[in-house]
Amino acid sequence: MRFPLTFAPIAMAVLLASPALADTMSLSGTGTVRAAPDMATINTGVTTQAETAREALDANSAAMADLVAALREAGLEDRDIQTSDFSVSPQYVYSDRRDDNGYTPPPEIQGYQVSNTVTIVVRDLEALGSVLDQAVTVGANTINGIVFAVDDVTKLEEEARKLAFADAMAKAETYAGAAGLRLGSIESIREMDAQQPPMPMYRAQAMEMAADGSVPVEAGEMSYSITATIEWEIEDDNQ
Repeated sequence: MRFPLTFAPIAMAVLLASPALADTMSLSGTGTVRAAPDMATINTGVTTQAETAREALDANSAAMADLVAALREAGLEDRDIQTSDFSVSPQYVYSDRRDDNGYTPPPEIQGYQVSNTVTIVVRDLEALGSVLDQAVTVGANTINGIVFAVDDVTKLEEEARKLAFADAMAKAETYAGAAGLRLGSIESIREMDAQQPPMPMYRAQAMEMAADGSVPVEAGEMSYSITATIEWEIEDDNQ
């Protein structure tokens, strides 16, 4: 005689029964760990305008040379400075004049704009505020966001896996106990392929990086999660 089981969909528990196969139960568990970041990725660069494309490019190249030199002087290695965008584009002036027939003159090129952007990686977060301040000082007029990260997440992911397993096990034991079942051997363990990117978890007392009057930056914490689905054989205590 089999013990009748009914699980609500929200419980995310599945019980499969087959005359030829042992009954199994499958549950998912999630493990989350948090850690302070140890690196930051930033897009920064220079945008210049001039009457001709040549003049705009020359001015931009000179400013970018100063910026890259300043970044290297701040301690960034060659591997941590990479050109990520470059563009030359005309700047138009649109006329608001209109003749009696409704004709409006086409836009005219007034000048040219050159943009050059580099993606930099700062591995010493205590120097991050100073790096940003120095970049602007030497001519950087474009800075697009800061993405914090942990360089090596191997140990964090290992800990998250242990927590995910423990979470799934605790759920399974609860369901099994409530249903009068015993957990048998583990049939499979599957880790979710698609994971959300780490999200910053801000804390009240984040890392201060502006003691020398440079740009104030707070690093906060990063959150890493892993979800694992585990399948057990089950036995009915009521049999």
